[in-house]
Amino acid sequence: MKLPALLFCLFLLPGPASAAAAGPVALPPWFTETFLDFRQDVGQAAREGKRLMILFEQNDCPYCKELILTNFSQKAIADKARKNFLAVSLNIWGDREVTWTDGKKFSEKQLVAFLKIQFTPTLVFFDERGGIVARLNGYYPPHRFEPVLDWVARRRERKIALAEYLRTAVREPAGEQLHDEPFFLKPPYDLRRRGAKPLAVFFETPSCAACDELHREGFRRAGIAESLKRFDVARFALAERTPVTTPAGDRLPAEDWARSLGLSYTPSVVFFGTDGKEAFRIEAYLRPFHLASALDYVASAAYLREPSFQRFIRARAQAMREKGESVDLWR
Repeated sequence: MKLPALLFCLFLLPGPASAAAAGPVALPPWFTETFLDFRQDVGQAAREGKRLMILFEQNDCPYCKELILTNFSQKAIADKARKNFLAVSLNIWGDREVTWTDGKKFSEKQLVAFLKIQFTPTLVFFDERGGIVARLNGYYPPHRFEPVLDWVARRRERKIALAEYLRTAVREPAGEQLHDEPFFLKPPYDLRRRGAKPLAVFFETPSCAACDELHREGFRRAGIAESLKRFDVARFALAERTPVTTPAGDRLPAEDWARSLGLSYTPSVVFFGTDGKEAFRIEAYLRPFHLASALDYVASAAYLREPSFQRFIRARAQAMREKGESVDLWR
C-alpha cells in the first residue's frame, strides 16, 4: 500500500538533477503501511522470505529526496528492495505509536531519541529474530547503497562484516591517492586530549569520489576552513597500519581503530570532545552545509546541551535566516 506523499521544499541544488526537482515526492509503492508493531513486521517479512527495512525520514530533507528520486528510481535497486524487504517509513518528528521489537511502545519521535538517530535518511535493517543487522546513518549514493541491500538480503552478515564487504564491492572513478591538507596532524599520532581543542578524525580511502569532493569543495568553503581551526584534525585511511594512540589512550594501528569504531563509509568523521570522549560522528554522504553544522555542533559544545543534531540544525538555519543569510541544505 502506498504511503502519503512526502512533501519537500524546493532546494537550489548544484548536484544531481533529481534532487532539484520541485513538488511533492511519493515513496515507492512497495513501501507498506503496517500497524507499526515491528515484532509483527519482522515476522511477516520472515514468512515472505524478506527482511524488515525501516526508513526514518522528514519533510524538507534533500537527502531523503535524493534517496527516493535517485536511488529508488533505479530499477536494479527498486527490484532488489521490493523482492527482499518489507519497507516501512517513519517520520522523525511524528507522533504515531510504534511498538519496538522488544515490545516497548514509543511515539515516532520518542523512538528516534531512543535509537539516537541524528541524520535523515536513516535506514535500519533487521534479521528474522528482530536484531539489527545494519544501520545506515545518512544518505548513501546508489553505487554504495545497492551493495548494502545485497549484503543484507543475502544474509552476508554471517560471513563478512559490512565494512569489509563494501571495500571490495564498491568501485568508483576517483583519485587513487589520498589528498593531504596542511591542517592534518603529523605523526607520531598521540590523539589523547589535554583540554585544549576537540578532535576531528577523518577516515578516507583511495578511489573515493566523496573523499575527492570533500577536499575539492568541502574544505575550500570559507566557513568550514575557519571552523576547522577550532579542532585538531587527523586523517587516516581505513586500511592504514600506522600506529595511533587513540583519545582513550589505546595504542593500535589506524585500521584496527577504524574497525573498532564500526566505520563502513568514507569519508567518515569521528569527533571527540576535549574530555577525549566521542562527541559525534558523520558516516554517510554530506554536503558542506551539514559538515559546517557538524563542526559548529561540536566546537561550540552544543552537543552537550542539545542531544538532537536535527534540532540543532533547525535552530542554526533559523538563526542564519534571521541574519539575512541564505540557507541551502544541499550546498
